[in-house]
Amino acid sequence: MRKKIGYGVLLAFATMAIGFSGTAAFAEVMAKLTTAPNVPADERGSGIMQKFFGKAETVVVNLQAEEYVGDLAEGVKYGFWSFGGTVPGPMARVRVGDSIEFHLSNAANNTQPHNIDIHAVNGPGGGAAFTTVEPGEEKIFTFQAKAPGIFIYHCAAGAIVDHISNGMYGLVLVEPEGGLPKVDREFYVMQSEFFASEPEDGIATFDIQKGLDEHPTHVVFNGKAGGLLGDNALKAKVDETVRIYFGNIGPNSVSSFHIIGEIFDEVYDGGIGGPTSKNIQTTLVPSAGATIVDFKVDAPGTYILVDHSIYRVAKGAIGHLVVEGNENPQVIRQGK
Repeated sequence: MRKKIGYGVLLAFATMAIGFSGTAAFAEVMAKLTTAPNVPADERGSGIMQKFFGKAETVVVNLQAEEYVGDLAEGVKYGFWSFGGTVPGPMARVRVGDSIEFHLSNAANNTQPHNIDIHAVNGPGGGAAFTTVEPGEEKIFTFQAKAPGIFIYHCAAGAIVDHISNGMYGLVLVEPEGGLPKVDREFYVMQSEFFASEPEDGIATFDIQKGLDEHPTHVVFNGKAGGLLGDNALKAKVDETVRIYFGNIGPNSVSSFHIIGEIFDEVYDGGIGGPTSKNIQTTLVPSAGATIVDFKVDAPGTYILVDHSIYRVAKGAIGHLVVEGNENPQVIRQGK
């Protein structure tokens, strides 16, 4: 009885929202963007909630290109170019069939024109053809999210390489109808290479020759050395299911993503809707590619995220997942 009453109330709200024309009254929503390692919440749900409230016609995304000086590593200041003032840029969450109204602005105090190439877009330049903005300008384009997946976005202005190498990239999740299977925790992690010059006036900048030679000075998670260490470490509890949306911008190298002490229960290496791989120890993520890994944590302790092209750990490609909870001697213990 309680379940029937709950559905009745829900149906009443759905009728109010849909109106006489059969078109949802709440046809436009503002995208809620999050900075790494946080992931936007799935607010549309599944089942009956998805049926009545999951069909937003237009999702409005506002993003601003910002140039700033920040920490690349201990003692290393760097001149970043970014989306939203963070490296990586904010993450967006939409669904297949959504119409995305994308607003890109360029901060007035910036020095460069910028644009955006979104790998979820079917059309010229992934949107870059419509979005090149000078400092102080804003441009808008609209696209339909046609395919589910976890997609890279990046700046494609000018020579492209300097805009990417300086930090202009992020992830957008396009969920399938009905959403993804539920997990306890979701995280956003991005790997990137930096080619830092010797500092001038205390600030390092992009060194094109190091990029051409494919010799990064830093390989990092979430925009800086230590981006997933200490206070920035990921956190979970024993018996929770964890999902990591993992992107690799490169711009040159493939990532051998691995978590020491974990096996990925499922890897969406075929994309969302394609076949998934199970019980994977290390997964390859190409430059300008992304994947989704799901796993359950069985025992407490610190699990280490690495690019298992292991010398990159010395350049910063290391992070921690700290798991709290009761010991699980059936899974792991010292001695017999």
